[in-house]
Amino acid sequence: MKPVRLPWRMGFLHYLAKFCLALLTSMTVWGAENIPASGATLMVINHLHWLDPIIGVAVIRRPAVMLTAEKWERAFFIGHVMRWSQRAIFVQRGEPDRRALKRALEVLQRDEMLGISPEGTRSRTGGLQQAHDGPAYLVTRSGATVVPVVVYGQEKAEQHWRRLRRPRVMVVIGEPFRFPDLPAHVRSRELRPYSDEIMRHLAQLLREGYRGVYPLQSPAAPSTASEA
Repeated sequence: MKPVRLPWRMGFLHYLAKFCLALLTSMTVWGAENIPASGATLMVINHLHWLDPIIGVAVIRRPAVMLTAEKWERAFFIGHVMRWSQRAIFVQRGEPDRRALKRALEVLQRDEMLGISPEGTRSRTGGLQQAHDGPAYLVTRSGATVVPVVVYGQEKAEQHWRRLRRPRVMVVIGEPFRFPDLPAHVRSRELRPYSDEIMRHLAQLLREGYRGVYPLQSPAAPSTASEA
């Protein structure tokens, strides 16, 4: 099945982002074929730099709605671009944003694609931080396929640009997976194992120094997820 054609606004931003990143970085993408062409899909991505959403727009060829911090809605230029794209859901930080979660769940219930950073904010250490339970909530309520995506190298962008060099950026899109045999209702206090499983899939795609609080499990460790 062919991917859904990008809406014209997203198509314009996709090619603009690709052009800008070609000038500013040396980027390599692995696993682009792992993005499902259709169906409810939750793309989870680590967060190291302000370039991350631009990288996501450049790499992903399927229309996606992105959850992003509400502070960007007020940003002079980026806020205008995000609102113009009509593909952003702004999330209030520091407290559960039920309105944003409801809108995000509706995206998945329409069998569309949603992008989210489980960490909620940029990592200052370069390693994965403790995940919030929002992605786990969305997956357990929708049964969506999860696609793990990691990006690294962009956190060194400024020091390379000061030397008039392009940073080497690696994007790895992992194999999609699902949580089989989900119960009819998963309570909020029961979401942590699902959140941890999502983060372990991200950790498996990262080099050791980027795994942060999610070191790899031993091969014999049990898993609650299955490949899609």
